[in-house]
Amino acid sequence: MDLTDRPRRLRRDGVRDLVSETTLSPSDFVAPVFVDATADERRPIESMPGQERVPLDDAVERVEEVLATGVEAVMLFGIPESKDERGTRAYAADGVVQEATRRVTSETDAYVVTDVCLCEYTSHGHCGVVEHDAAENPTLTVENDETLELLAKTAVSHAEAGAEMVAPSSMTDGMVGAIREALDDAGFVDVPIMSYAAKYESAFYGPFRDAADGAPAFGDRRHYQMDPANRREASREVALDVEQGADVLMVKPALPYLDIVSDVREHFDRPVAAYNVSGEYAMLHAAGEQGWLDVEATARESLLSIKRAGADLIVTYFAEDVAATL
Repeated sequence: MDLTDRPRRLRRDGVRDLVSETTLSPSDFVAPVFVDATADERRPIESMPGQERVPLDDAVERVEEVLATGVEAVMLFGIPESKDERGTRAYAADGVVQEATRRVTSETDAYVVTDVCLCEYTSHGHCGVVEHDAAENPTLTVENDETLELLAKTAVSHAEAGAEMVAPSSMTDGMVGAIREALDDAGFVDVPIMSYAAKYESAFYGPFRDAADGAPAFGDRRHYQMDPANRREASREVALDVEQGADVLMVKPALPYLDIVSDVREHFDRPVAAYNVSGEYAMLHAAGEQGWLDVEATARESLLSIKRAGADLIVTYFAEDVAATL
C-alpha cells in the first residue's frame, strides 16, 4: 500500500487554516431587516427564532445592531400600514421602506439594499397586478406587463429615498430592463440592480410569509416563480437578466439549489448572490431546540457550503450570529 500521498498531513492544527479553500467573512453577508409600519414596538417572529419586526422608529437602532457584529449590508423589507389591489404603498414616497431607507442611510454607515416587490403591499398577496375575479378563477395570478410599471416606480422611489442597491424579487419577465430604464431616466445610473434571477417556487419560504405578511390570499406563485425541477431553465432566466443589465445575480433559495449557484458562478461574469431563506433558517433552529443539531455549527457549515458553491454574497438570517464568531 503506497502511503506517500497523505492528505491528513495538511489537516493538523496550524496548517489546517493556512490551506483552507473557503473562508467566511462578515462582509460576505447581507442581513434582512423587517420594518413594520403597523407596529409601535418590536415583535418577535415566532417561526424565525431570534428575528423580529421593528417599528419605523427602531429601524436605525436595529441596523446599528447588525453593524456591531461586523456585517456591513442590510436588506430592508416593509410591512405597510395598509394594502390594496395594486400595492400602492410599495411605491409611495412616504412608504415604510422609503422612510426607513432615508433614516438608515442618513444615520448609519450601512450599505442599504431594498426589496422591490409588491407581495407585501397587495391585498391579494401576489407579486403584481391581478386582473380577475378570484372566486371565478382562483388559479390565475399576475399580469406580467402591467406589473412592470409598478416595479419600476417602486425601484425609483427607493433610489430617491437613498437606496444604494435595489433587489427586484418578483420574477416578472422583463423586470430588470424596466427597472434599469426607469432608474437611468430618473438619474440613478449608478444604483445597481441585484436581480432575483433564479427564484424557485419553494416550500422553504413559509416563515418569511409570516415575517413579511405576504402570503397569497388565493392560488400560489407557481405561474411566475420557477419549477424546482428545472436546472437548465435557470441559465435562460439568468441570461435574460444579464442582457437587461443586472449587476448581481441572485439564486433563491440557497441550500436546495447549490447546483444552480455553481452553474451561475461558472457561466456568468457577474457577482453571484444566494438567499439562505427563512425555511433553511427555521429548520436548523427547530432541530437545535430538540437538541439534535448544534445551530451555530450547522449554520456556519451551511454558509460555507453556499460560499463554496460560488456565492460572492449571502443574504441570511444567520448573518449576525455567524459574523460574531468569525
